[in-house]
Amino acid sequence: MTRPRLPRLPRLRAATRLAALALATAGVLLTVATPASAAVPTGRYVALGDSYTAGPLIPTQVDLNCLRSNRNYPSLVAASAGSSSFADVSCSGATTDDILYGGSGQLGIALPPQLNAVTSNTSLVTVQIGGNDIGFSGIIGDCAEASVSSPLGSPCKNRYTAGGVDQLQARIVAATPKITAVVQAVRQAAPGARVVVLGYPAILPDSGYGCWPVVPIAYQDVPYLRGVEKSLNAMLASVASANGATYADVYTPSIGRDACKGSGTRWVEGLVPQNSAAPFHPNARGEQGMATALIARLNS
Repeated sequence: MTRPRLPRLPRLRAATRLAALALATAGVLLTVATPASAAVPTGRYVALGDSYTAGPLIPTQVDLNCLRSNRNYPSLVAASAGSSSFADVSCSGATTDDILYGGSGQLGIALPPQLNAVTSNTSLVTVQIGGNDIGFSGIIGDCAEASVSSPLGSPCKNRYTAGGVDQLQARIVAATPKITAVVQAVRQAAPGARVVVLGYPAILPDSGYGCWPVVPIAYQDVPYLRGVEKSLNAMLASVASANGATYADVYTPSIGRDACKGSGTRWVEGLVPQNSAAPFHPNARGEQGMATALIARLNS
């Protein structure tokens, strides 16, 4: 018998997302409370990052090539702070290479390096990157598919640790110099700016074994993948500290708001979103939560 296959989570890089885009952009605007006032410098604010920054499929999408929402956390922070100049160049599917060297968006349209938006008079730069450098979408897709054959086991962990080497931890180590290069390039482009590196919010519960099949990750794989995300966040925090940047923890405030929680609580959607968002990505509530965490870090 052929094993059933779950839909594969895309890297959000293909033009075939146009159908989903049409649904998202036709949706009703979400009402999102404005976070408390931020201690953001009144000068130029530049946001760099991937889909967790951009907010794919959250209404309203203002850049279809990058699947960027005007309700993502940079937009909320900029509005709260009253920044005199604001540039959000985050793009779904972005890696560190897209920040440093440029690339292309969802529609195949070429994009300059995100770093180009950082000018010498920039006062604040936020960076949220690294998930795609370790293969986030492929990992989630592989693990969700593997869970069908062994929902109580650890098929994903078995795959990525075969031979005694944890491939995902190795990917995090390999991504470290890339994140370092991004932070250093930002600091060189804007020597007087405050640079903040954000981690990633909780996708899976912070304890226990998940909620298969609602979130199709095998029970014993949940602790493993949770550990991978925490290792990625720890690396981001370490790179920030070593390079004169600030780290903003968005994982801790997201505990209890993971993809296994109800649609009115969760910050991150599951494989089949119940709020307007891409699968396994933040919804509008998650973007607001990250904005609040960022503002709290700026005020600390």
